[in-house]
Amino acid sequence: MRVIDPLLASLRRCFDAFPDHRKGTGADPQYAMADFGMAAFSTFFMQSPSFLAHQKRLEEGHGRSNCATLFGLEKIPCDNSTRNMLDPAEPDLLDPVFADLMAEIERTDGLSVFRRLGDHVLIALDGTEYHNSYKIHCPHCSKRERSNGKTEYFHSMLAATIVAPGSNRVIPLEPEFIVPQDGAEKQDSEIAAGKRWLKTHGEHYARLHPIYLGDDLFSHQPFCEAVLASNGHFIFTCKPTTHALIGEYITGADLSIHEEKVKRGKTRVTHRYRWLCDVPLRDGQDSLHVNWLEIEITNADGKVTYRNSFVTDLPVSKENVVEIVQCGRARWKIENETFNVIKTKGYNIEHNFGHGKENLSCILATLNLLAFAFHTACDLRDELWQRVREKLSTRQRFFSDLSAITSYLIFSSWTELLQTLAFERPPPLPP
Repeated sequence: MRVIDPLLASLRRCFDAFPDHRKGTGADPQYAMADFGMAAFSTFFMQSPSFLAHQKRLEEGHGRSNCATLFGLEKIPCDNSTRNMLDPAEPDLLDPVFADLMAEIERTDGLSVFRRLGDHVLIALDGTEYHNSYKIHCPHCSKRERSNGKTEYFHSMLAATIVAPGSNRVIPLEPEFIVPQDGAEKQDSEIAAGKRWLKTHGEHYARLHPIYLGDDLFSHQPFCEAVLASNGHFIFTCKPTTHALIGEYITGADLSIHEEKVKRGKTRVTHRYRWLCDVPLRDGQDSLHVNWLEIEITNADGKVTYRNSFVTDLPVSKENVVEIVQCGRARWKIENETFNVIKTKGYNIEHNFGHGKENLSCILATLNLLAFAFHTACDLRDELWQRVREKLSTRQRFFSDLSAITSYLIFSSWTELLQTLAFERPPPLPP
C-alpha cells in the first residue's frame, strides 16, 4: 500500500515510545504498549465499535485475527486494560504521527489540491466541544454553572484543519486541548489554546506558507501578532460590531470596488467587493495595520442575501480580492467538513468511549482525529483505496462493508483486503 502501511507503522512506533507505567505494578506484561494504542485506534479507523469483539472471536477460534494482520497487534487486550494503559499518556505524544502523515501527503504531492493564492496553504482554526456531562469528569474538564444550579463538565479543543475553497477534502492537524492551566485563575479559552498551538506548531508548518483562517474571535491584535510571529498570514472574519474603529475609517472613505455577475442555476447574482488598505486594527500608536475587505451578494431584485467582511495582512487588489474572499469564507469548512463529519459521519467523537481519570478522553479524541486524517490521506493519495471508494460509492457503504467482511474473514494485508472490496480478487478462504 502506498499510504496505509507507512502511516500505521508510524503510529505503532509512536505507541512503542509511550511511557509504560506497568513496571513494578505486577500488571500483565504480555501486551506491548503499542497493542493498547493500536487496539483503540483500530475501532476508530474501522468505524466499528464492535471490531475488537469480532476479532477476539476470530483470535479465539483460529489463533489469529485482522488485528494482527492489519494493525500489527500481537494480542488483543481487553477494553478496560486499554483504557487504563492509555489514561496517563499525554495526547501530544501523538504529534509525531500528524507530522509523518503530512510528510507522506507532501511526498506524494497531495497538497497541490489545497494550495491557493499562489503557494499558500489555508489552515482554519476553531474550537469545538466533544464531551459534556453532569456526572462524569476529570481534572482536565472545564466546567460551567447552569441555570438549574448544576455544574456541567465538558471537554473542548482548538482544532486546526487544512482546507481549500472548492474542495470537500480537509486534513485535520494536531489539536490543542482547552483545559484548566496550572497556576491560571481564569478558565482556559479558545484564543489561549490558539496561541499555544501557534507556539508549538507554527514554526513546523511555516514551510507551507500558511494563511490562518478564523472567525471574529481571532481578528484582534494579540492573536494576529502571534500569527505573524509564527511566519504565517491571516484572513480573519471582522464584524463591524467588534471593530468600531475600522467602521469609522470605512465610513466616508473612498473604497476600492469590484463587481462580478455570477450565474446560479437559471438566475444571476451580483458579487460586490469593497476594500480599504492600511487601516489600524485598534486604537493606539502600536496598532497593527491591516487590509479590510468585504463581500456583498445581491439577488436579481437587488436584495442583499449575504454580507461578510475580513481583515488580512495580505496585499489586496482587484486581481486577488475575489480569491482572498473565497479563502476567507473557506473557514466554514472546519465546521462542515471537519466537526460535522467527526460528530455525525461514523467517528462519533462526542460519544463517551472512555473518560478516564487523567488524559484518556483527550487521547481517544486525538486517535479519532488521526483516523479521520488517515482516511483523508488515503482518499487523496492511495489509488487502491480510491478504487474501492469509487466502487462502493458512499462513505457509509464503504465502512459498512469493511466492518462486515473483516468480521468473518482474515486478510493477510491491506492490499488483499482492499483488492477484495474492489472486486479485483476473490476473498480468502474462511479460516
